[in-house]
Amino acid sequence: MAADEKTQAKTEQAKGKVKEVVGRAVGNERLTAEGRADQAKGDARQAKEKAKDAFKH
Repeated sequence: MAADEKTQAKTEQAKGKVKEVVGRAVGNERLTAEGRADQAKGDARQAKEKAKDAFKH
């Protein structure tokens, strides 16, 4: 399960980055903001998984 969560975090971060770049390219602030939010969710998920890993060892 942890590997699945880590993969999902990386996917959210990548998806967010793409949305942000596309939003900037077309001048769509909402899409840019959504991209940043997706990246933040991915970062939070990744941090949670790293914390879990730290307590396992």
